[in-house]
Amino acid sequence: MIPICIRPIARLAVAGLASAVIATGAASAQTELKVGYMKHPIQEASLDMMDKWAKAHNVKLTRVPMAYSVFREKVTSTLTSGNDQFDVIWHNDDWGQLWKKWVEATDDVKGMENTDPWVLEAFANDDNKPTVVPMAHTVGTFFYRKDLMTEKEVPKTFDQLVAVSQKLQKEGKVKWGFAGPMAMNNTWFTFWWTMWSNKCDILKPLFERNYEKLKAANFEPAVTEPCHQEIVEFWWDALHKNKISPPGMSAYTRNESNAIFMAGDAAFTLIDSTHYGEFNDPKRSKIAGKVGMAPFPVGPRGDKPTSWNEIWGWAIPKGASAEHKKLAKEMLGAMLNDEAGQIEMWKKTGGPPPNIKLWPKIAQQDPVFAELKHAVFDQKPLAHSAYYFPEWPAVHKAYSDMVIEAMGGKREDISKVLAAHKDKIHQSAMGN
Repeated sequence: MIPICIRPIARLAVAGLASAVIATGAASAQTELKVGYMKHPIQEASLDMMDKWAKAHNVKLTRVPMAYSVFREKVTSTLTSGNDQFDVIWHNDDWGQLWKKWVEATDDVKGMENTDPWVLEAFANDDNKPTVVPMAHTVGTFFYRKDLMTEKEVPKTFDQLVAVSQKLQKEGKVKWGFAGPMAMNNTWFTFWWTMWSNKCDILKPLFERNYEKLKAANFEPAVTEPCHQEIVEFWWDALHKNKISPPGMSAYTRNESNAIFMAGDAAFTLIDSTHYGEFNDPKRSKIAGKVGMAPFPVGPRGDKPTSWNEIWGWAIPKGASAEHKKLAKEMLGAMLNDEAGQIEMWKKTGGPPPNIKLWPKIAQQDPVFAELKHAVFDQKPLAHSAYYFPEWPAVHKAYSDMVIEAMGGKREDISKVLAAHKDKIHQSAMGN
């Protein structure tokens, strides 16, 4: 028997113990959402917005970073096995179609009505519903040196790009006119922007990205068409004849060409807009405060500038539980509707927000965004910046091998090189 004098204390102890048990139970009941992503400032900024929602709704948000080199293969394995290792994953247009069977439709996420339908096309499932929630836009941007020319003097055509480059080189103001990467996985920033600017493409029908239509056309390469030979010859001349670009540029990744531009040795480059902050970092760049953005110069067949405008996004695996899918959609919807967070992401990272209705507002407040909007978003893309079928990486590699070989040979042999590789590109597209 407990003495009467200590019964109140005992009751308090029991009550305290019960409260602790309840509190422990509540803590253990906290839902955890796991996000697989690539550690990058833009993705971290997007996750920060999600984290605000998670904390407000007693949800634990666990970040699982992975290297880009293993990301697609690792997550693809997880998706196809149907397990619930992740509740949200980074999604990219390069593999938008590869994952369409294993990720949820996202048309019901709050805020999707404020995103760009164009960028969602690469992520459509068989019911033509999007399987992505946009995180930020990734856009190729033509950069120029404001200390070397006015906005009106920026080249509008390929011929003008050569002429202005040679003039600046002759005057001793730069070592090179244009510095850009050509190595595999950097093809966008030289061959492809000029290809689209010359109204050309890799496969026929030109500018088509629908798999069934490409298949019906037997994945016929367009690389021997005059419009394509012209852009390969343009770059051969840039390296070897007009000498506006470094002769070893065919081996450059974006790191080498960015370094040349930031050292002040080149007047122009073309790269993702997210490098703007890097170019303007006085600790890393000699041209900080002197960088402008303009529309792509056009080729001899082009009549107006084009662009590419794609996204990084988030997807929800079908293997996640029903409860987690519901919470994930709520969390991604909160991110899409966090206007302050999206503006902050732009300021910190140079990542254009997924809510396109914010763009005019930001452009009014930020002259840099206004410049980017004019250079890229106000131009109509001719095509998406990649093809969306499983064999695309092999096609990309075959294409890269072709143009790099052409850069290292004789100009008069370019047509032969393109013809010799045409069948290799075709076989790659056919899965052979």
